[in-house]
Amino acid sequence: MRELSYAQAVQEALAQAMEADSRVFLMGEDIGVYGGAFQVTGDLVHRFGEDRVMDTPIAELGAAGVAVGAALAGCRPVFEFQFSDFATLAMEQIVNQAAKIRFMLGGKVSVPLVMRFPAGSGTGAAAQHSQSLDAWFAHVPGLKVVQPSTPHDAKGLLLAAIDDPDPVMVFEHKLLYKTKGDVPEEAYRVPIGKAVVRREGRHVTIVATAIMVHRALEAAEVLKGEGIEAEVIDLRTLRPLDTQTIIDSVKKTSRLVCVYEGVKTLGIGAEISAMIAESEAFDYLDAPIVRLGGVEAPIPYNPVLEKAAVPQSDGIVASVRSLVTGRI
Repeated sequence: MRELSYAQAVQEALAQAMEADSRVFLMGEDIGVYGGAFQVTGDLVHRFGEDRVMDTPIAELGAAGVAVGAALAGCRPVFEFQFSDFATLAMEQIVNQAAKIRFMLGGKVSVPLVMRFPAGSGTGAAAQHSQSLDAWFAHVPGLKVVQPSTPHDAKGLLLAAIDDPDPVMVFEHKLLYKTKGDVPEEAYRVPIGKAVVRREGRHVTIVATAIMVHRALEAAEVLKGEGIEAEVIDLRTLRPLDTQTIIDSVKKTSRLVCVYEGVKTLGIGAEISAMIAESEAFDYLDAPIVRLGGVEAPIPYNPVLEKAAVPQSDGIVASVRSLVTGRI
């Protein structure tokens, strides 16, 4: 199978969706001739024209309103934010309009809207360009939230999101854009709402999202040398959450560690922990649930502090080792 980068996989998904359905169009700041802030849209403006690859003004709230209106009118817009942080400027349209219109009109309309968010730290972009706000959106009924961690899933989940009749928020970690992996040429779909076990294990379950999946897998390799077999679950979708895959794994391993880049307090790990506490898996636990999330502070610009602000592989190793063996 051929290899593509994560960014190439996203671009291919966009191109295939646009080729297959004339209702699909792209909009966002600098996505045209410039090719996107992270060069994801590339040359799509030359392939499909400015009518379907539209540069928007620096006005996220207004552009989001256009996207919602276009979706209500029968189009399938894909709106790229330059940085996920800028979604804060468009929350009224996302949370009060896109997420609620179908409910408020008794299901007689749908909002087939996709919003793409380059997210996360690691690029030295500082506090206003490095946040992980996925849990914000996962809190809102009416929105679906996905976080692909591989090029394969980046393409498949995006195509599934474009097909979906409801608004789907796609969070793409910026550090993953250059990572490579196997990606089929055909236009396949990865189901929204289904997690995947990336590594089988028997001593502890690690549930992770986005780049933390890769760090959890790195940690699992180190732990294997110490006789600890960690099972790693890639959540892929935050809403709807695949609770059964997590429950089944915890019942097998009897321990749970949640790893995510967003601030620890009220993050996705809190929801997973509560879900396990309310499920039949609770009686299988041999130790308290551990959450590893971002520190209680904005992401620093300094590269050493930036790295220290979010979980790293060595921290995952130490936490899992302590949980399983009692040793630091």
